[in-house]
Formats: sequence, C-alpha cells, structure tokens
Amino acid sequence: MRKTAIKTLSLLCMLCIIICSAFTTAGAASYPNDVKTQSDSILLVNMDSGQTVYEKDADAKRYPASTTKIMTYIIAVENIADLDNTKIPIKQSVLDVLKNTGSSLANVENHVGKSMTAIDLLYSMMVPSGNDAAMVLADYIGDGNVDNFVEMMNEKAKELGCKNTHFANPDGLHDPNHYTTARDMYKITTYALTLPRFEEITNTCTYTCDGDDTPLVTTNYLIDANRGGEYYYMYAKGIKTGTTNEAGRCLVTTASADGYSYMAILLHAPYEEGVTEDYATMTDAADLFRWALTSLEMNTVATSSKPLCEVKVNLAWGKNSTLLYPETDLSAIVPKDCTDENIIIEQDVPESIDAPIDKGTVVGKATIYYKADENSKKQKLAEVNVVAGEKIELSGILYVFNVIGTVFQSYWFIVVIALIVLILIIYLIISKISSKRKKKKRNVKHYRNL
Repeated sequence: MRKTAIKTLSLLCMLCIIICSAFTTAGAASYPNDVKTQSDSILLVNMDSGQTVYEKDADAKRYPASTTKIMTYIIAVENIADLDNTKIPIKQSVLDVLKNTGSSLANVENHVGKSMTAIDLLYSMMVPSGNDAAMVLADYIGDGNVDNFVEMMNEKAKELGCKNTHFANPDGLHDPNHYTTARDMYKITTYALTLPRFEEITNTCTYTCDGDDTPLVTTNYLIDANRGGEYYYMYAKGIKTGTTNEAGRCLVTTASADGYSYMAILLHAPYEEGVTEDYATMTDAADLFRWALTSLEMNTVATSSKPLCEVKVNLAWGKNSTLLYPETDLSAIVPKDCTDENIIIEQDVPESIDAPIDKGTVVGKATIYYKADENSKKQKLAEVNVVAGEKIELSGILYVFNVIGTVFQSYWFIVVIALIVLILIIYLIISKISSKRKKKKRNVKHYRNL
C-alpha cells in the first residue's frame, strides 16, 4: 500500500514540476562573469525560478561517475515501501563483482550473511559514495538481476525528459555506454529533491549504520565544516560527488543564502590519480555560488499594469486599436546593475484582431531578453502571454458590412458571378442565333407565299 503511495506521490511531484514550468517559460541566460572555472561542463540554475544563469557545454555528453547514484536513489526509493524497516540481505556474490575495480566502499561487507535496512544502505551509498551499497540495492530491487535495475534507471531518465543520458550500471564505474549531460543531471536531481529523505541524506556529513562502530564520512568537503578545509562553503548543501579517471571530478550541489537558492552541476574537472587530485569542482561551485549570490538578484522585468504594444482592432465601432499587456507580472534573475536599457521585449502578436474581445484574452506572446551592452548577444530570460487590456464589443453594423464584403471578395462568390455572366452571355448568343433563324424562316415563308 505504501509503495503505491510513494509512486503516486512521486508522479504528482513530477507533474507539479512540469505544470509549474509551463506557465512562464524560464530562459537560459548565461551571464558573463569573472569566475575562472576548470570543469568542462557546468550548469548553474536558480532553483526558485528554474532560470539558468550560467552554463558551459551543458549539453555535452560526459561520464557522470558516482553522481549516477542520484538516479539509483530515485529507483530505490520509488520501489521500497518502508525505508526504515525493509531488511535487505547482504550477499557476498553481489559484492564480489566490485573486486579490483577501485570502487569506493562503505561498510557493507561487514554485514555479509546478515541484513541491512534500506535507509542504512541509502546512507551508505550517498554519504561515502559506497558502490557496494548501490549494488546491493540494485540486486534487491532487480530481483537478483542488476540489469533489470539499470533498465529501470534508463526508463526513468526518459520519463524525466533526459535526451542525452544512458546508464550502464547503478554505481557510476566507467563504461563507454554510461553517460549524461549537465542539463540532464539537473533534471534528474531536481526530481530527486522531491523524494522522501533525499535532501536529508545527501546533506549528511557523518552517519553510523545499525551494528557498525565506524561512522560513514561524506566525500563532499563543500558541506563538511570539520574536514572540508579550504573547500568548505558554509552556504552549500549536498548533494553528490563523483570521480573516475575518465569522468574526472564531478559534483552536484546546491547553495542557499539571503532568500536565493542555486543548483550547480559540474562535470569533468581535471583529475589524475597521484598527479592532479585537487577538487576543482568544489572550487568552481563555491566561486560560482559567491558570484551568483552577490551579483544577481530577482527583478521585475515586465508588469501586467504596463502595456507592451498596441494592436489594430476590427469590427468595433469607434475603436481602431487596443493596448496589450503581459498576462502576469514577470520577474527574472538579472545582474544587480541591470537597467531598462538592458531589457529587450519582443512581441509575437497578429497585425489585427476582431471584436468582440474580453479583457484578459490571450492575443500573443512576448519574449523578454537581457543584453549586457551593444556588443553582447541578447539572452532569453522568459516568455509570457500578451493579453487585451480592455473589453471591446462587436459592432453589428460593421459585422454585417464585413460579411457582405467578405462574400463579395470570396473566391466562390467570384466563381458564381463569373458562371452567371458566362451563362448570360451564352444565353444572349443563343437567343441572338435563335432570333436570326426565326427571322430567316419568316422571310423564306413570305417569299413562298408571293
């Protein structure tokens, strides 16, 4: 029963995300900044509005390493009804698959021959990035076949609208057929944040599983005040790290301060074991968060009380045009030094509209852009419906004249008139010919009677 409830709740959460994003289409502005980043793919999104504020090769396919486990978490939570009380047996055969793979491990092997709760396995997977916990969960949910679980991961990716993602395993170990993009990972993580316990678990620095003496420790120095050192960033929360030689450093994380929240996806930062082991993703994330939180702000870029344009009105007595307004007030994240000169509004409305028109009738759309200066490209912020600002009645007289005019100008009317004219011409010709024949016959009869 609870399993069904979790699935229903998850579906509703996803529908809410889709529906909320449909009213005003958030843009994908990538504002210029002075942050020097090392990650090859980056996506920085304001979580309050869904607006992208910075991106760098966000659609390039990258190996996700252990950020894969965000999707593994999704599948696990949607298929385990009671996370706290479901006991999952720990089988040595499942753990043996990871031998000599260089996997990051939790303390799962200590429980071989016993069981662990689903919640302990989720902590073991997300906090120290335990591949062993990921494999145990995948084996359990896949009914003894990890491939079944991976298929569920790929189905979910498609369901979430991921266009350039394919999973080959539940843990993120390198596989040429295992890839995603920063933009797809944002979709996956945004959905995961709606699920039970996800935010709590991914923002945990230490955790001790039932029966263990040694605590699990997070791999995310960005959120760990005790061990993070220079990488610690006080406003950061979660979410998941990842590292392999092929994937480089990867990180999904969020930060909140002063009423603003951002999510950063960073993939393929430099990493080479024994050579380049700096956590460039964490440095990049903290620097981008600092820039966004200090240099950007939510600003009203269009209001429903200020007209955007004017449109011609047909069939209204004494009313030739009407003003059009944004359907709603529209706000967007913009640089703090943004002025009206930086905002460009382009309308997509017809040349004219016919009465009757109700106030609030959607007539077209407006697209709002930001342009830093004359030499910069305009950046799309959002789209909004454009509506009529007043009610305009239909003029019956003008309507009748319009119908008559339309009839007179219509193709079929012209065809009918042409046919009538042609018939008349034929009739006149035939009548004339017939008249000549009758006259000729009368003349012939007259001569015969002489």
